[in-house]
Amino acid sequence: MKRAIILFLLIALLTSTVGTGTAKIYYLAYEPPPDDLPRYFGAIVDLSIFDGSRPALAVQEIDIPVPFAILMEKDTGTVLFEKDADTQTAPASVTKVMTMLLIVEEIVAGHLNLDDMVTTSTNASQMGGSQIYLKEGEQMTVRDMFKAITISSANDASVAMAEHLMGSEAAFVARMNQRAEELGMQNTLFLNATGLPAADGRENLTTARDVALMSRALIRHDLVKEFSTIWMDTVRDGEFGLSNTNRLIYYYDGATGLKTGFTQEAGHCLAATAERDGVEHIAVVLGGETSENRFEAAKALLSFAFANYTLVDVQSADALHPIRVTLGAVETVQPVLQGAERLLMKRNAAARVSQRIEMVEIVHAPVTAGQILGTLTVYDGETEIAAISIVAADDVAKLTTGQMFEKFMRYLFTGGL
Repeated sequence: MKRAIILFLLIALLTSTVGTGTAKIYYLAYEPPPDDLPRYFGAIVDLSIFDGSRPALAVQEIDIPVPFAILMEKDTGTVLFEKDADTQTAPASVTKVMTMLLIVEEIVAGHLNLDDMVTTSTNASQMGGSQIYLKEGEQMTVRDMFKAITISSANDASVAMAEHLMGSEAAFVARMNQRAEELGMQNTLFLNATGLPAADGRENLTTARDVALMSRALIRHDLVKEFSTIWMDTVRDGEFGLSNTNRLIYYYDGATGLKTGFTQEAGHCLAATAERDGVEHIAVVLGGETSENRFEAAKALLSFAFANYTLVDVQSADALHPIRVTLGAVETVQPVLQGAERLLMKRNAAARVSQRIEMVEIVHAPVTAGQILGTLTVYDGETEIAAISIVAADDVAKLTTGQMFEKFMRYLFTGGL
């Protein structure tokens, strides 16, 4: 099937180059490929690394050809595998995960619209590396700028967007570092919005763990996946082609993103995300010696996660019934589970899951929202694997003296409160 698809693409490529009088579309190859790998629309593909028939490994058997890596489940943040995940290294264009996050957050907050026009400055037009060759003064929508950043890692578009949002790249970088601190990225320092080496030769620094944290924040926004899952597209009314630098988007089942990177100092880097059956994982690999190394490592990590883990919904077998409130302005308060309602578990343990609820029968007013009323404990056989607090959903005020007197009189004359 894969060979048939490839043959079709080759035919399409050949026929598209025949002179028809239509505008010509240019597709960029962003990294120099090995000579022995075939080209398909600017992408260099070694099909063997995407062979889904390979058996999944046990965690102790994982041996990936990169120095820094981490595997994290999105919903719970559970780390399933790590390799020197806290060692600082240059991330190259994986830096743009933070650039993309700040753009998306501005859109979600309503401060930025995908149809807004962005004007390219002299500075933005002079960026090297991967780019869409923006000209000074050229205008492009936020949609197309973001598309170019996400799909083709365009440095000029990254700087244009940074300047559009914050007035200067320096101000944008300050916000990048502030957001990194907010996300708990303890070992990260951004110098620019692109991941390119600075004029003095220094590069942005981060860790595999920190990249996973910002990737997790980004993929919580479905908007980014409308762009990061695109294999090929165009800007400038179809005249300039974009091909995704992340080959997993085309070949790996469930791939949702996210960002590649390469410099001589950083090596070949990748923040890869994929989702199957409602479970999404993040695989970060940094410092690969070859492009193939990073894709093979990320695929191995993601396949391990999908083969061995699943999310289990945690909820009461029976509905959590309202709890009586004594001397309360209302008679009952509704208990709810606090925090995550899904647990990441090994697939072979999911069938053994059981749970026990311990909860008070009566609570005295006043009650505050979030007040602990009990615990839901989850077991794998006889082993406790999670304890989730059951809390009050709302505040319940205590009856005033006048309200108590009124209740007493009602009881006195009617025989009930």
